[in-house]
This record gives sequence, structure tokens and C-alpha cells, in this order.
Amino acid sequence: MKLAVFDIGGTTVKTGIYANEGITEQASFKTPKTFTALKEKMHELIDQDCFTGLAISAPGDVNVKAGTVEGISQVPYLHKRPIFAELKAEFGLPLTIENDANCAGICETKIGNGRQFKNVAFIVIGTGIGGAVFINHELYRGSHLVGGEFGFMRGRTDRMLSMDAPIVKAAKIYSQKTKTEVDGKKLFALASQGDELAQSLVNRFYDLLASSMYDLQVSFDFDAFILGGGVSARSEISAEIAKRLKQKLTEFGMARIMPQVMTCQYHNSANLYGAALNFIAQM
Repeated sequence: MKLAVFDIGGTTVKTGIYANEGITEQASFKTPKTFTALKEKMHELIDQDCFTGLAISAPGDVNVKAGTVEGISQVPYLHKRPIFAELKAEFGLPLTIENDANCAGICETKIGNGRQFKNVAFIVIGTGIGGAVFINHELYRGSHLVGGEFGFMRGRTDRMLSMDAPIVKAAKIYSQKTKTEVDGKKLFALASQGDELAQSLVNRFYDLLASSMYDLQVSFDFDAFILGGGVSARSEISAEIAKRLKQKLTEFGMARIMPQVMTCQYHNSANLYGAALNFIAQM
């Protein structure tokens, strides 16, 4: 089996070829502004070889039964169209499409750090907060296809978690207050150097996530939380969040249900692997 694999994001589209349980020839291109331009770029990979099928990771609420991508995203032309049928007609290949966070979760629960657990929450920490829920090893999509959309949770600030928790939001606040342009990586560095504002913002980032994970844990009783997204590459993230989550559970006499907290294994390749594994499972 040889699959052409695409991970469609708001800024870039990652590509690869899945064969022999691995992905090779990984590359990327800037996300096109139109659906026609996207198909033209996809042809550049698909036309160069003989493929068994097409596996896609995409933003939005993927409705496999209807063959559409519902909701909204930073790639608006993926929505409100019979995209499954259109891509099948364009490339003449069987295909699958799955939500990007779900794909990353599928990768981690099937072959990554979550494979040893039965009930898992996969949390993507990027410019927003996303995720996926797995119950008894199976992806839980929810009644309205929004299972795992943790970013819509309303935390202690009464704002959506995606509006408050991401470290990129914290870095933006720091930049505005100090008139100094910093990103998330720089904010962590400043905090470690003793910058009080940076420490306050990083502390808030940890606490917002730990508080939301507390609510999820007492609701679902997960075996583990797997953290993905750009910040997951930092080794201290999972340990610090785990410490705070344990403190909160202990405070209310619930330490016995403390889950494992760890970062993902496949990092930036998780969506591609998950898309391929989803194709294999569906086909």
C-alpha cells in the first residue's frame, strides 16, 4: 500500500508518502488561496507515482457520512462543498479525510505515546487549543462532530480556553506591555531568566491548562493526557502541568485518579501518520 498524504493547515500544507509503515519524502508548500490551486499543488505529488489512495488531515468538523467538512477554519474553501466527491473525481483514488487534531490523536494512540492506554485525551496546544478524545481505544467524535474541541471550554476567566491559554497569546500580551516583540520560545526563556512579567504569564498558561484538565479528568477519568502542538517539544511542559494537575486533584481528595501526562512522540509528523492510519482503518 502506498498513500499520498496531506496535512492541510491554515499556513502550510505538509505532504508525504506512506509505505511500509513509514512516511518518506516529507515536504510542504504554502496553503493555496483557492480550492483549484490546492488541487493543482496536490497533483504535483500524486501524478509522480502510482498510489493506492489519498489520506488527508484537515481543519474543521469532518462529516464522513455526508462527504463534507463542516464548521469553519482558516481554509474556508474546504467547507460547504461536497469535497469528498470532488477530490475522488479529481484524482480517481479512494480517499479519507479526518480532522487534523483527530489525526494527531490517532497517530499517538495507535503507534505513539498513547498506545498503551485505553482512555486518552489528546490536547493540541498551538495558536488555539484543540484535541481529540479516545474511549476504549476508539475516537469519540461526539453527537455533533465536535468531540475534543477543548478550546471552546470556558475557564476561570469566562473566556474560551483558545482565547486565553495558548502561549502565543501570552507572548502577545508581553509584547504589548513591554513594547518588545517576543514569541512563545522567547517568553519561556525570559521566564527562566527571572523576568517577573514573563514568569507571571507562563505561570498563567500552566494554570489555565491544569485547571481545564482537572475538569476533564473528573468528568472522563482518562488514563492519560497526551500533549501536542508546538510547545510539546519543550521537555518541562508535561512535568509542570502534571505537578499542577496533581495538586488540584489532591486538594479535592481525588489524587487516586491522577492520569499520566506526557508529550506526543511524533510531533510535527503526527497529522500525516494519523491521516494514513485513518485511511487504513476506514478502507
